[in-house]
Amino acid sequence: MYSKKISRALVSVFYKDNLDPIIHYLAAQGVEFVSTGGTQEFIEKLGYAVTPVEELTGYPSIFGGRVKTLHPAVFGGILFRRDNASDIRQSEEFKIAPIDLVIVDLYPFEETVAKGGSEGDIVEKIDIGGISLVRAAAKNFNDVLIVSERSQYQELLELLQAKNGVSELADRKRFAAKAFDVTSHYDSAIFSYFNQEQHLPSFKASVQQGKVLRYGENPHQQGVFFGAIDDLLIN
Repeated sequence: MYSKKISRALVSVFYKDNLDPIIHYLAAQGVEFVSTGGTQEFIEKLGYAVTPVEELTGYPSIFGGRVKTLHPAVFGGILFRRDNASDIRQSEEFKIAPIDLVIVDLYPFEETVAKGGSEGDIVEKIDIGGISLVRAAAKNFNDVLIVSERSQYQELLELLQAKNGVSELADRKRFAAKAFDVTSHYDSAIFSYFNQEQHLPSFKASVQQGKVLRYGENPHQQGVFFGAIDDLLIN
């Protein structure tokens, strides 16, 4: 198994509840933090040094926060292949340091829609940089561990504690699958919102809650039911 010790983490999240135990653990392991805005302040208040993303990119957060992390210094650190000689040479040439762990969640688009936010508020909750970071880290699961929503914080902490800050390839691939589940659900919600007016001949649905059945079509297979199974049982 391809083991990876985390040495540098990009942490930039909307929801910070239950994040502090992870930060404390990573800091105790000597992990360097890279962060933005409110998350940077959160980590600094816990007593740890943080490298601002602006220091890597040479640009401040611009356009009202619409552009913060979209830069080769950030995405290169996530995407360059650690076992590819050409990638390694270019990372050295352009002074791009690797990022081994990405903890990024997405702006609360669905929550803003559900609360009846204005179109302007809803549009601003369409995440660009965050979802790009999640997809980049998930794509490079061979080298990077991606945590894409707060429901995964406890699982991450238990993994790091059990393996002393190391992840295996199977761990990173599992979290990558979770990440693509998050991003595909997010895009489906955005499309559904816009298609209320446009009526494009396309239907998107994302159901993330399934009921695990005793077995699938055969006893050795796992089955999962998506939908209102309780209503079917009652009827």
